[in-house]
Amino acid sequence: MVDDGYVNASSNGNGNGYQESPRKTKDINKKKKKKKRGGSKKKMTAEQALALKSVSEWVFLDRQLVADDFDFGVHKTVMMRREDKVVFELHSHSKCSDGFLSPSKLVERAHGNGVKVLALTDHDTMSGVPEATEAARRFGIKIIPGVEISTMFSPRIPEAEEPVHILAYYSSGGPARSDELEKFLANIRDGRYLRAKDMVLKLNKLKLPLKWEHVTRITGKGVAPGRLHVARAMVEAGYVENLKQAFARYLYDGGPAYSTGNEPIVEEAVQFIRETGGVAVLAHPWALKNPVAIIRRLKDAGLHGMEVYRSDGKLAVYSDLADAYGLLKLGGSDYHGRGGHGESELGSVNIPVLALHDFLKVARPIWYRAIKDIIERYAEEPSDLNLAMITKFGGTKILKGNSATSCGKDLVDRCLSMWLTTEERQAAEFEAIKVKLSCVEINQGETRVPIESH
Repeated sequence: MVDDGYVNASSNGNGNGYQESPRKTKDINKKKKKKKRGGSKKKMTAEQALALKSVSEWVFLDRQLVADDFDFGVHKTVMMRREDKVVFELHSHSKCSDGFLSPSKLVERAHGNGVKVLALTDHDTMSGVPEATEAARRFGIKIIPGVEISTMFSPRIPEAEEPVHILAYYSSGGPARSDELEKFLANIRDGRYLRAKDMVLKLNKLKLPLKWEHVTRITGKGVAPGRLHVARAMVEAGYVENLKQAFARYLYDGGPAYSTGNEPIVEEAVQFIRETGGVAVLAHPWALKNPVAIIRRLKDAGLHGMEVYRSDGKLAVYSDLADAYGLLKLGGSDYHGRGGHGESELGSVNIPVLALHDFLKVARPIWYRAIKDIIERYAEEPSDLNLAMITKFGGTKILKGNSATSCGKDLVDRCLSMWLTTEERQAAEFEAIKVKLSCVEINQGETRVPIESH
């Protein structure tokens, strides 16, 4: 969430040293309460205002910002109005992994909470992103296609091995090589099935006769099971009172029913995210046993950032670590929709506007190159498969009966207008791609007609 510059200011006593009359004191208290509820406006610096302008322009690519909302004076400060607040939610889960809501319901809830940018980061799958993108169009929300990848940190000492989760954030067009990423994730998901079955087997040996069918019924068709699904089955079967107890007694890292799957080495995952046009961010470092060693290793592997902000504020020790290793400072609610007081709500994490600006400064050039690669791949080979790669995550559909060559140029133009700024689209690299597209010939009966560029 962008820091909207508003804070609640508490009022001090009058300090005049005399006794107020009861009625006057009551009136003053009313004013104090009113002031406390309304809050006092916190001034933004010129740097924050410019950062907000840049972030907002990216969020609302198809809208014109009102210039009067910003002040560019070097020596001036400006007031940020509440309608200028832009809420980012960078860590969320749906039923496509271990969340409780469908991607569309998740988007609807995010909209209700004022979220303007939502990253769907399901565990080891991006299957929910198309549905989320479609729903987001109805609510005016921008979707960042994402995924939370299960990996393993394997130091020289086997006892120090531990699971590490890496968030990958991709452009609106998705990964540059989505077919390769899907194979990479599918291998991890296959391991999740083996892992969950092993957990059930271990629970059975601990005299908890949980049935595999119970876990798969909760998981749902086509969804790779995780620890949360096993924990839910344990609660329903009456073996534990709640999810927290299931993890605390049996399913915690290294616990009596814990198991691993086909998780890749964490450095390999970070490098693969980079190769496929993503931004790699370390998830919930506070859950790690040895965060310093892991962060040091991942920085060398090309990690871009780490989660620092939570709904209860910034964790100073991890903020300092991010500064020490030159990493982006981000955060998200890690929303699953399970309910209860222990879960942070969508959009509840307050990420300062300068941190979001830094994130986009790193991400946008990476995403630009990924989009270029996706479009260029289609321009060189205008097949239905390559066109599907463009539309898969972008929220644009191919009309029934149309082929890759008959609708490709218009569809590419439409996608680029949603994904890139006018300046980015007019770059020489994209002009060259447009020339390639203009030379693509299509068959109309016996006549071969070139697609004209605009």
